[in-house]
Amino acid sequence: MRKIHLPQKLYMLLIFIFLYAPIAVFVVLSFNDANSATNLDGFTFRWYKEVFDDRMLMQSLRNSLVIAFLSALFSTILGTTASIGMYNFRGAPRKIFQTISNIPIINPEIVTGFALMLFFTFFGRLCGFEMGFMTVLLAHIGFCTPYVILSVSPKIRQMDKHIYEAALDLGCNQLQAFFKVVFYELLPGIVSGFLISFTYSLDDFVISYFTCGPDFQTMPIVIYNSLRRPVYPKISALSTMLFVVIITVLLLTNLRDIRASKKEQK
Repeated sequence: MRKIHLPQKLYMLLIFIFLYAPIAVFVVLSFNDANSATNLDGFTFRWYKEVFDDRMLMQSLRNSLVIAFLSALFSTILGTTASIGMYNFRGAPRKIFQTISNIPIINPEIVTGFALMLFFTFFGRLCGFEMGFMTVLLAHIGFCTPYVILSVSPKIRQMDKHIYEAALDLGCNQLQAFFKVVFYELLPGIVSGFLISFTYSLDDFVISYFTCGPDFQTMPIVIYNSLRRPVYPKISALSTMLFVVIITVLLLTNLRDIRASKKEQK
């Protein structure tokens, strides 16, 4: 039986077409003059203008950005602290804590969202509060923290375990040794964890849907509710802007890493 060999460039091209063809579709539709997802009728920028004129859509975008930034910030702090704490354990305790930290990643989002909804509803009745901004923020911190642990833990294992003690011997106190030495060794993992948390939080729909309450909406929820009406080009315009922002951030991050690696080689 003969093996089938595809040219390497053709193979990679097919993979990228499969990954980015859906994105190309909504980018094209964002410039479509017709209010349709199937008919093309000229080129226009009016859908981008209508995105900024839609108060509900812009408010939901602000909500999503604030939630994403705060959840990424607190998740990065908690995840980095948890990674350092787990590194200080040895043997079975470390494996147990690592397994526990991976459960929110493996667990289906709909199960996590439903459990959080019951949890917040129960304590809301006891303490007299309703689900809204704070419950969504707490839920996002909960499911983003494990991704930070996954990003920071390998950097801790790669770090020289004697570097902290060397900083203490050279005159640093414990805080100075951590922030001036250990922190910079872990910084690539911390930045990666922050960006992953920000992206997952901005993208999340299921958990936000279960924990948002009646008076607070994030952008994915508004988009989901908007699909009941024919507003595809407006949603495509908003999605295109977010895609461009995320791609720009990724490119800048990669360029920074490339420059840093070139400096290290020199």
